[in-house]
Amino acid sequence: MLQGLFSRHTRLVGAVISALGIAVLSGAPAKAALITTDACDNAALSQPFAQWNDTNEYKLVPGGSFENGASGWTLTHGASIVSGSEPFGATGSVGASSVSLSAGGSVTSPFTCVDAAYPMFRFFAHNTGLLSTVLVSVVYKPLLGIPVAVPVGTVALSPSWSPSAQMLTASVLTGLLNGGTTQMAIRFTALTGTSQIDDVFVDPRMTH
Repeated sequence: MLQGLFSRHTRLVGAVISALGIAVLSGAPAKAALITTDACDNAALSQPFAQWNDTNEYKLVPGGSFENGASGWTLTHGASIVSGSEPFGATGSVGASSVSLSAGGSVTSPFTCVDAAYPMFRFFAHNTGLLSTVLVSVVYKPLLGIPVAVPVGTVALSPSWSPSAQMLTASVLTGLLNGGTTQMAIRFTALTGTSQIDDVFVDPRMTH
């Protein structure tokens, strides 16, 4: 099983985002209508984590299965598409590809529509060497248009393919500040070791 290792800095970031979200919502009731709990696109939904007692419905991040190569993802510092896929068939069938990251390598997903209904995301990963850790960040396009990356956790990987824990998107606040919906990307950066990431999903319904 993957184990999330959240630093004090990451916990502080989460606490600040939560506090700001509460302040905005409580201080501006007239804008409450900007918060929506409906899916903000027509992406197909499934239950890829049902066998791990998570029956929530998720959408696959664009290109998130890596079966069509990078497919809109940005790969840097040696990140590459390789053979090998998570063995659980989370997308409906077992694939043949995933993305590989060595220390310093990074991969960023295409931007995808999120709003208050998208509270979390999950993915599959494993290490291909000792002491593999990956920093996970969400990237938003704020009003000024300059992307901002927010670290949400550091994950220590195990040798076997496993689903990640649920990781927060902070979409409640960003959706409100951007007119109800916004665009979010997910970035994985290898801190140590070598790892593989596959089948990245976003939870599209605030049902928690």
